[in-house]
Amino acid sequence: MSRAAVAPARLTLSGRVGLVAAAFVVLGEAVWLVVGLPGAALVSHLGGVAVATWATVACVRVARRQPAPLRRFWSLLAVTMALSALGCILWTVEQLNGHRLPHTPLLGVVFTAGIVTGTAALLCSLAAPRSLVGQVRTLLDGVIVGLALIPIGWVVVFRDIAAVALADPLRTFGLLYPMFDLMQLTILVVVAGPSRPMWRPLRVIGASLAIRAAADTTYVSLFAHDSYVPGHPIDVCWALSFLLIGAATRCPPPPACDGEDETAESPQPPWWRVALPYLPVGGAIVAVMLSRRPTGQTPHLIFLAMMTLLGMLALRQGLAANEILRLVARLRRLAYFDQLTGLPNRLTFNRRLRRALYDDVRVAVLLLDVDGFKQVNDRFGHATGDRLLTTIAERMRDAVGADGMIARLGGDEFAVLVEGDRPVPPEPLAERLLAALQPLPGEEDLGVHPSASIGIAEYGPQHTSHTDLLRDADIAMYAAKAAGKSAYRTCTPALRESAVSRAELIADLRRAVDEGQLQLEFQPIVDLATGAVRSAEALVRWRHPRLGMLDPAKFLPLAEATGLILPIDRWVLQEACRAAAAWRQNAPGVIVAVNIAAAHLRRPDLIATVIAATADAGLSPRALTLELTESALIEGSDVVLDRLRQLRELGVRIAIDDFGTGYSSLSYLHRIPATELKIDRSFVARLGAEAPRAYATVEMVTRLAGAFDLAVVAEGVETEAQHAAVTAIGCVHGQGWRYGRPAALPELLAALTPVDVAR
Repeated sequence: MSRAAVAPARLTLSGRVGLVAAAFVVLGEAVWLVVGLPGAALVSHLGGVAVATWATVACVRVARRQPAPLRRFWSLLAVTMALSALGCILWTVEQLNGHRLPHTPLLGVVFTAGIVTGTAALLCSLAAPRSLVGQVRTLLDGVIVGLALIPIGWVVVFRDIAAVALADPLRTFGLLYPMFDLMQLTILVVVAGPSRPMWRPLRVIGASLAIRAAADTTYVSLFAHDSYVPGHPIDVCWALSFLLIGAATRCPPPPACDGEDETAESPQPPWWRVALPYLPVGGAIVAVMLSRRPTGQTPHLIFLAMMTLLGMLALRQGLAANEILRLVARLRRLAYFDQLTGLPNRLTFNRRLRRALYDDVRVAVLLLDVDGFKQVNDRFGHATGDRLLTTIAERMRDAVGADGMIARLGGDEFAVLVEGDRPVPPEPLAERLLAALQPLPGEEDLGVHPSASIGIAEYGPQHTSHTDLLRDADIAMYAAKAAGKSAYRTCTPALRESAVSRAELIADLRRAVDEGQLQLEFQPIVDLATGAVRSAEALVRWRHPRLGMLDPAKFLPLAEATGLILPIDRWVLQEACRAAAAWRQNAPGVIVAVNIAAAHLRRPDLIATVIAATADAGLSPRALTLELTESALIEGSDVVLDRLRQLRELGVRIAIDDFGTGYSSLSYLHRIPATELKIDRSFVARLGAEAPRAYATVEMVTRLAGAFDLAVVAEGVETEAQHAAVTAIGCVHGQGWRYGRPAALPELLAALTPVDVAR
């Protein structure tokens, strides 16, 4: 074993031996004093000196092994124990010289110094307040409790005792030791109260202080009755208190004792912790009344104690008032300013905006939203996103200057308020902001650079409140995003009307499913070789009560943006399965195709939804095709692909819709369990216009599908030339007006006969 490993083992062994030896000294002293053997006074003094000396050494040794915060704590306790040992030695020497109770100035100085260092140790513990004001407040709490107990102790101990000699100030000072003990005990409770859980050494030290307070109180009572003699059994309590201080050094250090987390919020203290300094004051007031002499005079000690107590209470209340003022200032900052950027928050901005409108001055609002902020958070983390917001706030300050008030409304949204006789119109100010947010050299390469879209709204007769103005700025901001981002737009009546119409349409769409306003039409997909209808695609229509029949392009983008696409998809799937079950009674080979949005692919209940829809309709899963766009599939995770494989195992067909318009990639064709490709109508539309590139594209997709064993459907076939082209290329199936327009179910049932493809 190495020396480095042997040294801690020796320290542990010697520490245990010292603790056991000190415990035996205390036990022997207790037996000696209780039995009343000769020389009890000398034995009690020597025992106290021995245990206090051992506790001093133990504190010094543990202080050397601790980091700086704990080193100060244990070092001050070591000094306290050394002063206690010195006091015991001086007390013993004075008694050997013939003084029965030697309350000398030197002893008073030594014991007072021990009280000071012990109190300083408590204020240096890890749980103690870090600020000077907090430490002074904690010290005052202890002093208030101690001073309040003086009149209480006078009534309990000294009342009706006329023989007590209090003429000597030193003897009177010696009677105040219980007050100092309780003061330190109060400080320990105040210090350790907020920490959860309490550090174990503080518990042991608290027990030591409680024992010493009880011993000093008993000593004062015996002294007041003139019945204390050196060597009394109560003397063993002081040695026991020293033993507990030494035993506290055996406790392990707290898990985090380096003091790094100084900004962490302390837990809220319990009510008794707040009321602790004031609880004894009521008892002190009663005790003062009871301590008055028949002549009506109050004892001088009680009078001085109460005057000092009033002074301490006034000082404590002054500190409390100062702390309340600081807390109020902090709460105001938390309430009115953004903590990340230091800018005014939404509440402050709205107040300033309402005040400007009340003053009837010209007002304009610039609403700024960071472009691509979610991607920054997802890719680099929220810490990087916070730094980006801070950078944007700093650049906005530099760009706006004194021309407006900047605020962070929340998330990645900022606002600028321009009011009064503004020297800069809002449009040039928006240009300055966009220029300030241009990426610096290197930012664009890192992928983290500020960019924003800005909406401008000026207050006018069309606005009734500040919320209308903010709404218009928001409308303009989204128009700027739609225009390509990193731009600004001013709200116009046309923009406002478009936004209102969009909001109304969304509100109507929420009621469309429940009120039965949606209906299905079916467009046949034919076999180009025979002209027979092989399947039909279900297309949803909205019969709006006011706007009439709406195509999917008018409302499905809104449904996808608001999440309403999910209930619409479920309704379409259920109704399409019921319709297919009906027509398969006459045409058992005809299947149904249903479009599924990307949001449905990410839901874990997709498979259950499909199974429930086919089962309720009595339709075989093999008669169902789910059409998915390229963009929805390319964003799919492994979980999504696994769901698609499970659907294929059930027999459901998977079609890739609008192939060639999204993120076409050969790699995902290997992974996706597709059964067919649908060539987008944009390529088919150019076939009849002598476009060789379009012809080559359709031919390439057809050959690619054949290589992957996928069926091909040419979408948007409307003319004879297009029909001839896709047939010549080798497409198996076709869909478009050439073979039939979308129609209701009864019309589809009538069309389930071969189509004259040569016509």
